[in-house]
Amino acid sequence: MLHRVMRENLETYLAGGDRAFEDSRSAPFHVEATYRQYLKCGILAHGFCRAYCANCRHEFLVAFSCKGRDICPSCATRRMVETAAHMVDNVLPRVPYRQWVLSVPKRVRWHLREKPAALNGLLGVFLRALETTLRQRSPGAPAGARFGAVVFVHRFGSYLNSHVHFHVLVTDGVFSAADDGTAVFHPAVSLDSADILAVQAKMRTRGLRWLHRHGHLDSEGVHALDAPEHAGGWSLDASVTIPDWDRQALERLVRYCARPPLSQERLGRVDDETLVYSLRKPTLDGRTELYLTPLELLDRLSNLITPPRVHKHRYCGVLAPNARLRRAVIESAGPAGATLQILQDARERMGLGEAASPAAEPPGRFARAAAKCWALLLARIYECLPLRCPNCGEPMRIIAFILDPPVIERILRHVGEPPTPPEVSPARAPPQAELEFDQSADLEPWPGMDQTGGGGGDSWN
Repeated sequence: MLHRVMRENLETYLAGGDRAFEDSRSAPFHVEATYRQYLKCGILAHGFCRAYCANCRHEFLVAFSCKGRDICPSCATRRMVETAAHMVDNVLPRVPYRQWVLSVPKRVRWHLREKPAALNGLLGVFLRALETTLRQRSPGAPAGARFGAVVFVHRFGSYLNSHVHFHVLVTDGVFSAADDGTAVFHPAVSLDSADILAVQAKMRTRGLRWLHRHGHLDSEGVHALDAPEHAGGWSLDASVTIPDWDRQALERLVRYCARPPLSQERLGRVDDETLVYSLRKPTLDGRTELYLTPLELLDRLSNLITPPRVHKHRYCGVLAPNARLRRAVIESAGPAGATLQILQDARERMGLGEAASPAAEPPGRFARAAAKCWALLLARIYECLPLRCPNCGEPMRIIAFILDPPVIERILRHVGEPPTPPEVSPARAPPQAELEFDQSADLEPWPGMDQTGGGGGDSWN
């Protein structure tokens, strides 16, 4: 559905400066590049790999993906699953966690979307307030104890609107260094709603002060956002907690935090000019569906695409790459026992052999790629075995990657597949404005008026 909408309307969207909407800005370069890259996803004419079954001698062609991280439903879902598996297996220690969700007023969201310095500064204010509270609620924690956090920056809302907010996965306690260099965890106790409201109040006061000091808000704007009637704009939720033993629930939570902005299953089509998007929760006026034109959908998605060279998640505290305690903290990371059994069964049924221990695996790029095998990720999440032959059920193996255009064309013609990619519709003319009179009617010329156009002006008898 989304691929078809993109093919039919992309050129029209890029060519129309007014977009038929109020926003007259042209599409940024990274938005156009993301859209055109998505049009190549899953198309055999752009390259594929060959998988072969030695038992039944059947051969299968698998198209390459675009590896996008935002709007492509397939590739973004793969990144979501890969991120969750990596964090649970290699980063997040076996300690309790709490999800903190921070939303800011609408007037501040624009600064977070357009100014990276404002986003980084406001996030730093929030993390400092949060770490101080956790240190105070952790008995026995020294003054220099640090928390561990993973920040997910969401640029989208549930209505496909631009809504910059933060999902922060935080250890429910702090870490300190022991004399032997190991990490000691001090769990937080008696953390209740009053502490959450206190963090929200600190964020509201200190955040507005920081925005004013760095020139993002004037005094009038600070006064307006600090008024009691605007207090709801600063929203903080910390109701979701994960115990230290439930690694499967932790992985599901990370997937939720790393999810893409668009769900293709909720996108439908009413007619050629109307799309419908099912909402997860009703709007304030009770609507459960969002009706959009194809150009409106592309315009909304363009605001949700992450700019280049911008990370979608960040490690903070003891989980930061340069943290002194990082190596000692992540030693206890690992998947749940049920997940390990699923992976072992998948390896045996797909003929991948036994999994080597981390110490026995040679370091390097290929070892890391093997650990992120998409086949094992599918088996881990969906209990699907992609490297098994759909005809006989025996293991398959990849025998070649086809990248040369002449070879691609010959193979596709031989197997009866289209040798060229689907055609992208050219740009259409903008719709004519609806006038109050009938322009198709034959109008008689005014009597006495010169219709020849000679001379400079109108000639009357």
